[in-house]
Amino acid sequence: MAAGRLRVVTGPTGAGKSALVLALAARAPLGIVSADSRQVYRGFDIGTAKPTAAERACVPHFGIDVADPHTRYSAAAWANGATAWIDDIRHAGREPVVVGGTGFYVRALTSPLFLEPELDVRRRQDIAKHLRTLRLQELQRWCTALDPARAGLGRAQLERAIEVALLTGIPLSEWHRTAPGAKPLRARYLVVDPGPALGPMLAARLDAMLAGGWPDEARALDARVSAAAPAWNATGYAAVRSLARGELGMAAAREQILIATRQYAKRQRTWIRNQLSPDDVTRIDPRDPDALDRALAWWHDAREGMG
Repeated sequence: MAAGRLRVVTGPTGAGKSALVLALAARAPLGIVSADSRQVYRGFDIGTAKPTAAERACVPHFGIDVADPHTRYSAAAWANGATAWIDDIRHAGREPVVVGGTGFYVRALTSPLFLEPELDVRRRQDIAKHLRTLRLQELQRWCTALDPARAGLGRAQLERAIEVALLTGIPLSEWHRTAPGAKPLRARYLVVDPGPALGPMLAARLDAMLAGGWPDEARALDARVSAAAPAWNATGYAAVRSLARGELGMAAAREQILIATRQYAKRQRTWIRNQLSPDDVTRIDPRDPDALDRALAWWHDAREGMG
């Protein structure tokens, strides 16, 4: 991958990142690398807000539909793929932009991860099976005891931290701190965030997803994808599966999904606040009348230092 300052558009889920970048694409020849840990799984479309076929036809997209739902797709695997996709975009005469709110994907690319320790497959499967039976609060208590630095993360990351700590005797955060990684990649960030308006926007988006066939999608997936598949960890999918099975009513499922989505957005905002240097960040409210003009200014400013 060519050296230089990489453009990254991030922000909480449902903030309008993709819409703003698609508007940018009408003004600049770009290619999009999705940094969304939910969109990597084939078939999980509506609840992950994947770009439409028409949007993909207008702008090249990478990092979408690259994994089987039963595969545990790691941040390191995504970063390896992203490196190649960025090169492909540049070789096609376009400029790459990484778009998504999965912070540990972005970190894996800009501050590469260590080579993960090998774990005993059978013991890992046994532990994973047990962890899937625990509530989020129980996982957080386990992680607080085993690897407190990661106790504030999401369910999939909590499970991973517990697995590594139990099977290696060393917290995952310690592996990250001490093990060697690849050379860091310089990046500039456009953080898209509408502030307090995000809550109503998430509710409206959820209603559109439910009306747009999400329960039917979950029902079809349930017929062929094991309930233990990692793809079901995507926010809201377990609840929609229960809705499709008749185990939850619409109102209860909607409430569960909305709470989980707001919690996810809160974690994303915390990650951005704690992990990104203010000197490298430009913030935009996508509802502002001059949002696209400011995004274009950021795009051209980010040219400085590009390879």
